[in-house]
Amino acid sequence: MTKEEREQKARLKLAEMKQYEEELYAGGIRYIAGIDEVGRGPLAGPVVAAAVILPSDFDILGVDDSKKLSEKKREELYTLITKYAVSYSIGIIDNFTIDEINILEATKLAMKQAVEKLETKPEYILIDALTLKGIDVPQRGIIKGDSLSVSIAAASIVAKVTRDRLMTEFHRQYPQYAFDQNKGYGTKIHYEGIHCHGLCSLHRRSFLKGYGT
Repeated sequence: MTKEEREQKARLKLAEMKQYEEELYAGGIRYIAGIDEVGRGPLAGPVVAAAVILPSDFDILGVDDSKKLSEKKREELYTLITKYAVSYSIGIIDNFTIDEINILEATKLAMKQAVEKLETKPEYILIDALTLKGIDVPQRGIIKGDSLSVSIAAASIVAKVTRDRLMTEFHRQYPQYAFDQNKGYGTKIHYEGIHCHGLCSLHRRSFLKGYGT
């Protein structure tokens, strides 16, 4: 495939991923916030949500579900998204709260926090899979939204890069768990660290019942 063909394919993909947004723009809605989270599955660390309002003329190619992108590509897109976004914000809920209220409720709380921290109030919200209570803004939950909506995909990238950077910082404090490699997920080396050193202050006890304190 030539460079021109790859670019054309990427432009078609972007057009497909802007369909939800274009429909809302056509109805007179200007500020659409995409919301997504990262970190529901790990054994350690917070759950992180991002809310991103993109400009209507957003035309950066390659934005997609963060899980489909390389770390290098995510970092590149993070820089561009945060530069050109109308507004973006982050919600972070720590492992202690996750243990207290459960991961689903913590995820919703992180998402709500992210929405409330936006400097520009959204007129409509597109969310990956979920809907949120207690927010006085029209919203729509889209299954696999991070692959179908450019706003949600942008939020998934911002959330993923933010959380990965946090876990890399935590690695300096707790190198025995290799958080820089596994970002808190249950890899072999992570479990080996738990067996050898026990749990640290970042571990989700509700995910690790039977491993003591």
